[in-house]
Amino acid sequence: MDRFLKRELLRLLPSAGWLSEETADDKARTTSGLIWLVDPIDGTRGLMYQKRSAWVLTGIAPNRGPRTRLRDIELAVQTEIPLVKQHLSDVLWAHADGPVYAQRYNRVSGETVPITLRPSRATTIAHGFAQISRFFPGAREELAALDEAVVRRVLGPPQAGKAQCFEDQYICTAGQFYELISGHDRYTADLRPLLDAWLAERGRALGICCHPYDLATALIAERAGIVLTDERGAALDAPFDVDANVGWIGYAMKPSAPRSSRR
Repeated sequence: MDRFLKRELLRLLPSAGWLSEETADDKARTTSGLIWLVDPIDGTRGLMYQKRSAWVLTGIAPNRGPRTRLRDIELAVQTEIPLVKQHLSDVLWAHADGPVYAQRYNRVSGETVPITLRPSRATTIAHGFAQISRFFPGAREELAALDEAVVRRVLGPPQAGKAQCFEDQYICTAGQFYELISGHDRYTADLRPLLDAWLAERGRALGICCHPYDLATALIAERAGIVLTDERGAALDAPFDVDANVGWIGYAMKPSAPRSSRR
């Protein structure tokens, strides 16, 4: 890991409380100068079955007590947990007012080298990866129908023998961010919270949603040029906690989407 990053983390650590998927240091909300939002393993399911890498996520923000928000994060780090058979893993980090840094670690040689990641510059989803997330039972039928409707609206009806675009259901928010940052995906939308009330009216449960700790490294995606909104199109933000259900959309190629400055 880069010396600068190590120095920053060590400087911040003594004064920081933390919140994570597993536990929350409630005292930290009122007594610490800084507060960490951590997901120790984002992508557990894919890693457990040795299908896809998982990621360790950390976002650090000035502690504003109950007013602290996701957009207050000033330093974010995401580190890849590779598959057993995979010898390369990446780490990305960014400050709120700086560029994105990325390094690739070789587990065999022990070598670490800087890498450059760039989002796609394509102006269409045609012949690219673009998807609405539908990982778990509960609303997959509705989300798939919405995904199909979006593709038909943007690209028109399917043509025989042609693949208009593709999808990749990466069960890991940080992994989805990485696919956007690295130029692999054109857009990804996680709209599950929109269906909560609709399903409840029909006596159905939504199941699990994305939470703020899954989005702890949204800062990195934004600094890389990804446009992030909430599920309704406003600039992405969320409470700095571990419970809120959060929807989001990430675009690699939509410069006119709404942005808001960080505090």
